[in-house]
Amino acid sequence: MSRIGRLPIDIPAGVTVSVDGREVSVKGPKGELSLTVASPIQVEVQDGQVLVTRPDNERESRSLHGLTRTLINNDIIGVTQGYTKGLEVVGTGYRVQQKGSSVEFALGFSHPVLIDPPAGITLTVEGTNKLTVSGISKQAVGEAAANIRKIRKPEPYKGKGVRYAGEVVRRKAGKAGK
Repeated sequence: MSRIGRLPIDIPAGVTVSVDGREVSVKGPKGELSLTVASPIQVEVQDGQVLVTRPDNERESRSLHGLTRTLINNDIIGVTQGYTKGLEVVGTGYRVQQKGSSVEFALGFSHPVLIDPPAGITLTVEGTNKLTVSGISKQAVGEAAANIRKIRKPEPYKGKGVRYAGEVVRRKAGKAGK
């Protein structure tokens, strides 16, 4: 049995989980998320808990068991607390500033880069070099942060670029001087 998949998920107060065939929808104070469960896995709500079960020990069923349980748990955490991911802009002359709901980056290109947040994502700027990506979907927050980081990844010689908060960039020695 999957060690993660067999654990029941407690439903906190203020959250409703409903199962309609293969569709699991989670409503909470921050919003609503839905998930389509893969075919061999069954989800049921009993006594204020969500139970995820699998019918057999086939390889595909085993691999989807823990995944499904974790995705439902992430949705419950998302509608109650939400998810945030921090980004830092490092480099001389590199900065970020808020322009309404959008964010404008100056990253050493000949033009400023304007980023509009995807649906359900909020971008907030702190100072001139810190950015926070927040939302209720863990997947959407991670993807938005990765797309912003992809604009100018941290380079290994000076460490300039956009990095995750707390990310350690491996540095290389430059050319040996005479």
